[in-house]
Amino acid sequence: MTLSLLSNLIKAMRPKQWTKNVFVFIAVVADRKLLTAGPFFESPLGRSFLGFVMLCILSGAVYLLNDIIDVEQDRAHPTKRNRPIASGAAPMPLAWVAAIALPLALLPFAFALQREFGVIVLAYWLNNIAYTFKLKHVVLFDVLSIALGFVLRVSAGVILVNVERFSPWLYVFTTFLSLFLGLSKRRGEIALLQGKAGDHRAILDEYTLPFLDYLMNVIIAAALVTYSFYTFSAENLPDNHTMMLTIPFVLYGFFHYLYLVHVRGEIRPPDEVLLKDRRLQITLALYVIAVALVMYQTQLSDLLARVAGS
Repeated sequence: MTLSLLSNLIKAMRPKQWTKNVFVFIAVVADRKLLTAGPFFESPLGRSFLGFVMLCILSGAVYLLNDIIDVEQDRAHPTKRNRPIASGAAPMPLAWVAAIALPLALLPFAFALQREFGVIVLAYWLNNIAYTFKLKHVVLFDVLSIALGFVLRVSAGVILVNVERFSPWLYVFTTFLSLFLGLSKRRGEIALLQGKAGDHRAILDEYTLPFLDYLMNVIIAAALVTYSFYTFSAENLPDNHTMMLTIPFVLYGFFHYLYLVHVRGEIRPPDEVLLKDRRLQITLALYVIAVALVMYQTQLSDLLARVAGS
């Protein structure tokens, strides 16, 4: 295999989309084990990192399978036709081999890392196969399947870190957030194709912009309420409820994206907008800093003291 073919194959696996797998780190952060000492790959952070890498490989294989099945529709799409498989840059036989061989090679390692983690990885793969061949053609079940994928990512992190009391509110918030991502993606596709969406994907005829806008508004309200419940009810958060100070960052993130959609005419989904929009990037960075200060104040103080002492 030439370097050019390998590069196109990796590109077809959509590395930019692998950022979605950071959801596996939610458990190690929420359980306040991010700074746990010990050999890296035996530590909670190290195990979460291994899970992240495995999910990236698996999700890349899923994208290959999805593009193989949708190759004809993608070739008629204004932007998707430039994808490596649709454009012919990544040969179909090579894509088929990678889409099948990578998951089959990965699963034994996932079960070896931890049996329950292997079960979740298998469930994640089967859910995506069901999505590729059936569920993405069924109205609402398509976005529900996407949401399940995110919840399974979080569950994988919980298993790897051995969290005994993971807040159920985080599972619910993850569900609403991922539904928002899925609905935003559908909205963007319809807005981009301007009345010809059904020609590229029949399921898009089952959605309208007003319907999607209504669902997104409901989801945002539910997500904000759910996240707020988490900030003052989770057992492993500080007793002074300072985690509630992170709510404005989540609120602004949702509101800014809606502003971009309805005022600036943005049609890309939030995960793609995040890679380009400076305000969302700053908001995310400030949110991460706020969470670190709230949840890891003692550990960070000890770390700084040790650094200063050395």
